Amino acid sequence: MADDHHPDTPRNRGDYDAPHTSPITPGEDARTVMINRVAWGAVFAGAVLALVIQIILNMIGIGVGAATLDAGSANNPAASTFSIGAGIWFAISGILAALAGGYAAGRLAGMPRESTAGWHGLTAWAVSTLVIVYLLTTTIGGILGGTLSSLGNIAGTVGQTAAQAARQPGGSDAFSAIQQALQASGADNAAIAAMRAAITGDPGQAQQAREQAAQALAHSRNIPIEEARNQVSQYQQQFQDTARNVAHTTATATSTGALLGAVGLILGAIAAWFGGRMGAVDPTMTAGLPLPTRPSRSSEPAGAVARRDGEAIRPEQRPH
Repeated sequence: MADDHHPDTPRNRGDYDAPHTSPITPGEDARTVMINRVAWGAVFAGAVLALVIQIILNMIGIGVGAATLDAGSANNPAASTFSIGAGIWFAISGILAALAGGYAAGRLAGMPRESTAGWHGLTAWAVSTLVIVYLLTTTIGGILGGTLSSLGNIAGTVGQTAAQAARQPGGSDAFSAIQQALQASGADNAAIAAMRAAITGDPGQAQQAREQAAQALAHSRNIPIEEARNQVSQYQQQFQDTARNVAHTTATATSTGALLGAVGLILGAIAAWFGGRMGAVDPTMTAGLPLPTRPSRSSEPAGAVARRDGEAIRPEQRPH
């Protein structure tokens, strides 16, 4: 006898060579297709809303961060503190924006299925992410990046920016510490230039450059040539150690930033998915109504509706 799990189809009657069919109407098929279509208008609306919300939240973060700076105080937060705080706030703002954009996309799509609305929210997040990447890699992004860079330079002038830290010993400019040491020891500009050429110049002419640097240093500081050569070797070793440390720090920071960025994007995608599911709509007319049961077909003879003790009961035999 047919039921909801085994509907009356040729294959369920025993004809296993028959094609797979389902006893549903074309209208049910059309409804299934319609509620799973992509509403691109809702997707783009959610993406735009997510972008605007993220811009607003980032502007709030910049405003709060700039308010903590004091041009007349030396107790401003360090550049690393600003970087960590900015990264955390950027990730949080991205997650909140993805949640809001996903909710808007799921709601405006008008889909009663939560899974379909969730896919709309996730697609809106993907579109907004691609827009951000596009802006960061085009001329428009360069203009925006230059504006943000100018703001960063202003903030850095007040509160120890990364550019200032890079000019300190161990910073990205590995020769700056050596130059400061040479200037403090009384070396002239010619000796400093010769030392720079010896340390950062062509490796194929390193031996000749080191000898010229030693002679320039001995002449500038009025020291023996052997002492000058020893100092050149020491400065070169110091430069290599500093450059190695800077390279390691840069690689670590790049790796950490990439991993944290990936985690932030994944959290944003999850937020957009659940935001879309939250935005799923309920059918206006049928919300709360019980679903109709599909009548099942029986394999009884024509006119028989039930059996009683193995005997078919026909409509005319049904008690009134």
